[in-house]
Amino acid sequence: MLGFGGFFFRYMSVRYAPRGADVGCPEQEERKDLERNISGTATEPRSMSEGYGIVVFSHLRWSFVWQRPQQFLSRFAERHPVLFIEEPDFTLEEGQGPKFVLQKVAPNVTTAHLALPASRWGKPETADLQRELAQRAIRTLNEEGAFDNPLLWYYSPMEALWAMDRIEGRGVVYDCMDELSQFVGAPPELLECERQVMERADVMFTGGYELWMKKSQQHPNVHFFGCGVEFEHFSKAQDTSLPVPVDVRDLKRPIIGWFGVVDERVDYDLLRRIAEMRPEWSFVLVGPVVKVDPATLPQAPNIHWLGGRDYKVLPDYCRAYDVCMMPFALNEATQYINPTKALEYLATAKPVVGTPVADVVRGYSGIVDIAGTPEEFVAAIERALTSPNEEAIRQGVEKARDAGWECTVAKMQDLIDEAVTVPSSSPAYMS
Repeated sequence: MLGFGGFFFRYMSVRYAPRGADVGCPEQEERKDLERNISGTATEPRSMSEGYGIVVFSHLRWSFVWQRPQQFLSRFAERHPVLFIEEPDFTLEEGQGPKFVLQKVAPNVTTAHLALPASRWGKPETADLQRELAQRAIRTLNEEGAFDNPLLWYYSPMEALWAMDRIEGRGVVYDCMDELSQFVGAPPELLECERQVMERADVMFTGGYELWMKKSQQHPNVHFFGCGVEFEHFSKAQDTSLPVPVDVRDLKRPIIGWFGVVDERVDYDLLRRIAEMRPEWSFVLVGPVVKVDPATLPQAPNIHWLGGRDYKVLPDYCRAYDVCMMPFALNEATQYINPTKALEYLATAKPVVGTPVADVVRGYSGIVDIAGTPEEFVAAIERALTSPNEEAIRQGVEKARDAGWECTVAKMQDLIDEAVTVPSSSPAYMS
């Protein structure tokens, strides 16, 4: 049984090397020194006029792929200091003591991270340690009182096992970006933990329309907010005068490209087949490989696995692509997804071909060329290469232009203000 913590470690199967203020945290006599050790590593003083603090419980690392949590919370941080509590990882060598990292990662955003040896995975005392460190991080950041009565924001229902009823605040937000219970490696406790979070949540958001339809039957105040896009960032791909990355510059054209996490949501059989059908095309995939064995990925002279790249350079890769692809598998993990990359691709003004994932069909039919078989996928790419649908591309650019994250965050803030009407009188942390 997985128990508390470690869902990201199992969910992503990726080693994470914490950076920043690396502080040893022995479990007994040295705990009393923790507050002294971590003081001064957090955000700078601020005025309370900037708003109450937000404490986030997340299964994703802030330093992982820049996606929904980072997009939303970096913008909420313009008004609210954010403490982003990551699930523990279990990558330390045996014999090493627990290490706690408190690090400022963005303006008004601080992450709290616990690293442990693998032998501590699933041990009850790890939950106690995670809870104590979270409480102490709140105290450390609370110089101006912003975390006296914070908003609690859940991405990871698993954190309810140690945080619920121990970390108190003015209200609870649950941003359900995926149906995590259907992902590979999801712990059996997740559904019960999610039930507890939903029971306490004042307002709930979902990342997909299909997911909203499901969750709205389980909670009275659920709102669908799909993906946004940083239009100015990704539209840089439209400038053909700028250089493309060296690792794709000399590849055979056309280049059919992807960026994103490479996991069980990708249809590898589809990718293998279309690469076989068109050996003269180059298929480029940019993104970290997680939860799948890299040795099992389809290999061919015209398939190029480039690994993860910084968010800042993704438009540079899109500049090199002739067609952007979304070869999602149709399985449990994709049943409720609303892919962020759809709008990001559209902002590049490149043709987009994707498989018939429910939210893609609902939101992008007529703009994205949707294909369900390898033969249909190849035919759609050929249409995009030989006679691109300029009207669909224009509509896609406009759709992306109108889908900025800022507008969504403003609407979410209004819904939070409406839902959280009676601030808690309890302290943020309870003994």
